[in-house]
Amino acid sequence: MGVSRRPFVEYNGVMNKIIGFVGTGQMATALATGLIGTKTLEKSKLFGFDISSSAAQVFTSQTGGTVLGSLKDIVAKSEIVILAVKPQQLGALLHELSGLRARGGLHPLWITIAAGVPIKTYLKELGVSARVVRVMPNTPSLVGAGVSVFAVSDGIIPEDIELAKTLFSTVGLVAQVPERQLDAVTGLSGSGPAYVYMMIESLADGGVKMGLSRELALQLAAQTVLGSARMVLETKEHPAVLRDRVSSPRGTTIYGTHVLEQHGFRAAIIDAVDAATRRARELAAEQ
Repeated sequence: MGVSRRPFVEYNGVMNKIIGFVGTGQMATALATGLIGTKTLEKSKLFGFDISSSAAQVFTSQTGGTVLGSLKDIVAKSEIVILAVKPQQLGALLHELSGLRARGGLHPLWITIAAGVPIKTYLKELGVSARVVRVMPNTPSLVGAGVSVFAVSDGIIPEDIELAKTLFSTVGLVAQVPERQLDAVTGLSGSGPAYVYMMIESLADGGVKMGLSRELALQLAAQTVLGSARMVLETKEHPAVLRDRVSSPRGTTIYGTHVLEQHGFRAAIIDAVDAATRRARELAAEQ
């Protein structure tokens, strides 16, 4: 698996790369918008393909990229191919990509955001020397505040890793882990937004119960979660330390904390991450 077999190995940033999206849904459009909005990529080097004409139209209108008429066109044109399709669509897609790759002799960098599909599945169809980056993004990427965690195939070179970091940093935080940890990432940051939405909803319900309007309660709850998250990220302090600073002796916060502890709040969150991780492993095993 020598580097000499891969033609796209000299990266000078992303600006000089041609990127093609297979699948132009919400996550693909969010990533492409981030690339264009941060001037990481020129519109003239952004392409997409989707069997849904409506999704392709939205992609074009929001990003300024060009939609091509076939999968063959995307693969032939792109140095980086981002697979942004649902996992259940991936089997047929990879089979078709394998045929295109075999005929054209192409060696692009493959980046996939399909959940739960292990790298070995891609290598089986694309070849053992294929350069594959498997990414687990989450839905806040749609507003530029996401988390994208990735793992790589053995054929990856250091420049590919830097490129992946650059691409996904346009929509939020980026981290690299061994592939065996991606299921835990799915259970935490992949599924985690749902848990946070439930917390926001519950905080707002509590406010409404105590007399606040629904609109104000939701605004206060969402901003409280946002501000608290920023405190953790920007101060680098442990959440327990920040919590203690809010908990005055015989004050309101410690009374509320006591009730949460009685109802197993922390244990429930831990169990939710555990359950989601286990389910991610089950889904991966079915591939």
